[in-house]
Amino acid sequence: MYARVALLSPPYASLTYELPPEFPPEFWQPGLRVAVPLGRGKPGALRAAVLLEVCAASGLPPNVPCKFVCWPLENLPLLPPELLALTEDLGRRQGLAPGNILGHLLPQGLRSARACLRRIHAGQTASLSLRRIAEADAAERSELAQALRTGEARMLAPGADAASEEFCQLRAEPPWPVRPSAARQIEVLEYLHEHGAASRRRLLQNLGQAAAAALRSLLRAGHLALVREDAGEGVEQELLPPPPAPFSLNADQAQALESLRAALDGESAASRLLFGVTGSGKTAVYLELAKLCLARGKSLLLLAPEVALAHKLRRDAACALPDAPLFFYHGYQSAARREATFRALAARKEAGLIVGTRSALFLPVPRLGCIVLDEEHDASFKQDESMPYQAKEVAWFRVAQAQALLLLGSATPDLKTFYAAENGQLPVLRLPRRVGGRALPPVELVDISGLPQAASSFEGGGLLAPQSESALRETLARGEQAVVLLNRRGYAPLMYCLDCNSTQRCPQCEIGLTYHKGREKLVCHYCGYSRPFPSPCPQCKGMNFLPLGEGTERLAERLEVLAGRPVLRLDRDSTRRPGRMEEILAAFARLEAPILVGTQMLSKGHHFPQVTLVVVADGDLGLNLPDYRAAERTFQLLVQSAGRAGRGEKPGRVLIQTRDVGHYCWQYVQTGDYEGFYAAELARRRLRRYPPFVRLALIRISFAVAEPKGPAALNELAAALRERARACGVQLLGPAPAPLALLRGRRRFHCLLKAENWQILRQLYFFAEKCCASGPLRLFLDLDPVNML
Repeated sequence: MYARVALLSPPYASLTYELPPEFPPEFWQPGLRVAVPLGRGKPGALRAAVLLEVCAASGLPPNVPCKFVCWPLENLPLLPPELLALTEDLGRRQGLAPGNILGHLLPQGLRSARACLRRIHAGQTASLSLRRIAEADAAERSELAQALRTGEARMLAPGADAASEEFCQLRAEPPWPVRPSAARQIEVLEYLHEHGAASRRRLLQNLGQAAAAALRSLLRAGHLALVREDAGEGVEQELLPPPPAPFSLNADQAQALESLRAALDGESAASRLLFGVTGSGKTAVYLELAKLCLARGKSLLLLAPEVALAHKLRRDAACALPDAPLFFYHGYQSAARREATFRALAARKEAGLIVGTRSALFLPVPRLGCIVLDEEHDASFKQDESMPYQAKEVAWFRVAQAQALLLLGSATPDLKTFYAAENGQLPVLRLPRRVGGRALPPVELVDISGLPQAASSFEGGGLLAPQSESALRETLARGEQAVVLLNRRGYAPLMYCLDCNSTQRCPQCEIGLTYHKGREKLVCHYCGYSRPFPSPCPQCKGMNFLPLGEGTERLAERLEVLAGRPVLRLDRDSTRRPGRMEEILAAFARLEAPILVGTQMLSKGHHFPQVTLVVVADGDLGLNLPDYRAAERTFQLLVQSAGRAGRGEKPGRVLIQTRDVGHYCWQYVQTGDYEGFYAAELARRRLRRYPPFVRLALIRISFAVAEPKGPAALNELAAALRERARACGVQLLGPAPAPLALLRGRRRFHCLLKAENWQILRQLYFFAEKCCASGPLRLFLDLDPVNML
């Protein structure tokens, strides 16, 4: 007997192996993880693989030898047939091998062949490594196989030691409270700030054993803490703002729930769009739907686009369903925690409630009954790095497998989603009013096109207009709170050298470096390059600089002057320390600060009853990007941000600062008129042939800066693609330099394809791959691209 297996590490190939005779044929089931030899020589290096299918013949030429599978890594298959089918489907969509899909989606521990066989025999225990099993004779292997099948032995992951289980967490914020000459300590702090909590073993592996002394010093000083793996999750939940009071559904919510109940009890897969204004109580509907699912013995998967919202949904679910079996899963958890959750669900037969982010879609959920995507319009539901996929497509595939229900929820649905609804493909459930009958806050535009940089009344000028400052002062004088949104982190987006009239740029990307005052660094937000600041200009060695522009760090600093007291800041930089995001949100909920400044992290899901004013400091950010979705994203972001005001008993107010008050987007933002914006935007897309009226794909092409053959290879590929595209009836734009033309030392080009169906686009990409299979070009296919930069 033979098996086709998918390697879970490079080269991710699907290979054929002969099955060892020690196990009966029925033992080998698809979804079972196995260890297989790879490489030259008889033993070869052992790699983890997933068994895809068992076959009677190898299909190999007679003169090609076929190696044996070394040993199974579990007694029973870990991946159910549904996940294997999903893997095959994704592979066909993206032109990738199943191993490539699983190798990017499974928790890290499940992609490793590190395991041992633990056996209890005659009152004695023994552990045998895979290498030791491979070297055993036939009689001993048969005995071990028998012990594994009867339960006298089992496969175990390698034992963890203290260095692997103890995680280093930051307890300090930049600027770091250490001597400037303590380079090793600063290196450790910067590593944890950039990568999050890490085990002692991983930290020393990456920084070297020389960092051990610095680590001990930081622990003694209290700047770091050692915690058991993921011990902070319970603490983070405690730090969240208090949960909402017990609720009863209003008429709109009850009507929506009744429709969902009927869909849940149907005999075929179904999908619904829950279209409700901000503050209309969509979360309450999700939680009641979860109760219905669990009562029917079915699992519900509740997904959020961001970890911050996932934490909030988990807390709300735990309060509303205290007795429900609740699982939590997201990409920022440790690899061990994700693996434990995956194994627990794989072994589980009963229904449960799973809360997480998009990666939770690939969990082996038992008895799946419903998948909910909250804020379904969010771009975070599309992964466009390493292994691209659209969470909505994956969710629909899974509910179709299980004859389940897919619920998409949003106040500003994705335009393609609403187009499907308008054309009868997706029934719509509406929540047109806020809970409690509260009115949506009025939205006012503030024209800052003629505002001089120094016009602001508080020290040093700034981005806020006098009208916005006045509104902030009035709000603070009434004892109320305000949220200020600026979707640009850091202190200043550019640092200008006054001596040689140049901006400081990243040497790998040729993009301006952002100044982070707290970290005392200039940082590239694309490749991670950084250098200390102040430091001499690389061009002229001068030391006279002017920070240009304003990020959240600088805006928060200015607002502290206006408020006369500290303000809080919520962005990616201020929330790197585990638990810090929850601390900030809880402190703001306890009225410890009058103003909360932040990026788009603030725009969705958060509920602060005392917030009566929202100021969008620069509404034009993102509006003029080279992206056909620019207006749609701006509309969604600002309507969601406006929804943070007036959620309590007091009325709210929203100010949006813009340099282009005549842009067509604003009239719909001011009235919160999603359907009006939808009609206007749809007309523009129909005219210019953009989705939903066409299938769109982006081929990203790149080559190394130092590659002399790169430009010629690109020209050859462009000529071949144009000829093939004409023959296939595909509209091809490019290849042209990408908006970010140089990233991480590679020249980047985009080729935009428009066609009537996905298959033609895939065929054109596969043709491009063959054209440059052995050349210097690197190609990447992005179907229905979200990131056009």
